[in-house]
Amino acid sequence: MSDTELLRLDNVRFGYRERPILHDVSLTVRRGSIVALVGGSGSGKTTILRLIGGLLRAQQGKVNFQGHEIGQLDRDGLYAVRRRMGMLYQFGALFTDLSVFDNVAFPLREHTNLSDELIRDLVLLKLNAVGLRGVAHYRTSQLSGGMARRVALARAIALDPPLIMYDEPFAGLDPISLSTVAQLIRKLTDTLGCASILVSHDIKDTFAIADYVYLLAQGRIAAHGVPQAMRDSDDPNVRQFLDGDIDGPVAFHHATRRTLAEDLGLPK
Repeated sequence: MSDTELLRLDNVRFGYRERPILHDVSLTVRRGSIVALVGGSGSGKTTILRLIGGLLRAQQGKVNFQGHEIGQLDRDGLYAVRRRMGMLYQFGALFTDLSVFDNVAFPLREHTNLSDELIRDLVLLKLNAVGLRGVAHYRTSQLSGGMARRVALARAIALDPPLIMYDEPFAGLDPISLSTVAQLIRKLTDTLGCASILVSHDIKDTFAIADYVYLLAQGRIAAHGVPQAMRDSDDPNVRQFLDGDIDGPVAFHHATRRTLAEDLGLPK
């Protein structure tokens, strides 16, 4: 791997029994860049995040993060690698019984031996970075959807990870909150010099902040390039996704070997 290359997937395959999910997926993520994974539901985007985090193991191919092959790590090695990854889950996934401050402090208390005073300073710095230092004492129930997503972002960067993954960070947000979170992702990536992987269906705001885009269709990398090249592409997979066409390479019916009549037990 080069000095700027943080993560690489080489010919990765994964599936559940007879249901293939990913076929020969290869991609590269570099420091200081935002890489977007886009595609229809079920195309394998979140599965890629799970493979990177070691929640799943590739059945073929390699997932390499900072020189470590994720699939070959033991339990302790995997936990050590995960401490260098931040994650912003869909809808934030904050601990509802903890305050905003304690949510952000959680990874610092779990993975470091820092003093309470230093943890306090770091938490306030992270909350300040997302514009929410003033709500440190709030309960999560007092937060709006956009505020909760920003608190979750502060928690994701608490340990200054070199890689941050975002699973649908814009879901359920109003236009103002969405744009705020999008610009925070761009600003924090640039400021921290980390790499960001962004899974999203929101084309406008994702393309506005991404440096590179991979389009997944039917478990494969159907197209990839910088956002403007993707917008200008005449590839049928790209056009169907960006234009929201019903007719195209991604079929409405999931492939099956049996006819409807056979499934219903009707005579031939």
